[in-house]
Amino acid sequence: MAENKSLARVAGLLRQAERTGNEHEAASFLAAAQRIASASAIDLEVARQHTRNIEKRATPVERAVRIGEPGKRGLRAYVKLFLGIAAANDVTCDIAHNSATVYAFGFEADIDLVEQLYTSLLVQMVKASTAFLATGAYKNDLVRARVRRKDMFGRVEARFEIRPVSAVTARLNFQLAYAQRIRALLAAARAAENEKAAAAPVTVYDTKSGTDVTTSTELVLASKQLEVADFYKQHSEASGSWRGGRTGRARYSSTARAAGDAAARRAQLSARREIGGSRPALAS
Repeated sequence: MAENKSLARVAGLLRQAERTGNEHEAASFLAAAQRIASASAIDLEVARQHTRNIEKRATPVERAVRIGEPGKRGLRAYVKLFLGIAAANDVTCDIAHNSATVYAFGFEADIDLVEQLYTSLLVQMVKASTAFLATGAYKNDLVRARVRRKDMFGRVEARFEIRPVSAVTARLNFQLAYAQRIRALLAAARAAENEKAAAAPVTVYDTKSGTDVTTSTELVLASKQLEVADFYKQHSEASGSWRGGRTGRARYSSTARAAGDAAARRAQLSARREIGGSRPALAS
């Protein structure tokens, strides 16, 4: 019942968010939605800790989340967005080398929430970046690009030219900045909620003593994070580190970055599908 009330509160905030065109108000709604999600996660974890029958307690799981088709442009920005949402909701991730799949490790309710938020924010990110590209504003950014040309004798020579950034470069920069700002907004909202709840005493069941004990929300959450970390160590098959978020100097667009950051601040969360439902196909 508590979880249903939380979802109802989120839905109310989102309806208000959809009616505002003020980016500061939209950012406030985004932060409020994440705070409610964090509070709900705290309530679920306290309830889980209080369960006396250890066999019935929820345990971490691993879930493969398809980000897109291998080789599709823009996947690394999609992954960065997913990782930012996951970090704010106690979900640890491994990324396939081709960025087409993310392997999420955490409690099922947390992964469900991450997928739901990701779907909503991804749709908004793609829509916003497409609208930005249509303005052509990114063409004001110039880059030094290396090009190969044949001379009059058919010999290939390489030289540098100053030219506007490409639409592909602008889209990537827009979406990476969008993902980075979303991560910061959700992290701030999560930190505010945790700080608010940190000193609150809660009663949980101690499996060692077989009795109820009083502890703090901070310790309950730390226990949850430790359990996820242990599960990840036991089940992760990752080797090396993912480097999909980097861009070279010749692929940087300050105009696109600024536009992506601003769009993320205006983002609204939306519960347009039920948890566990299918994710719509997206064009990059």
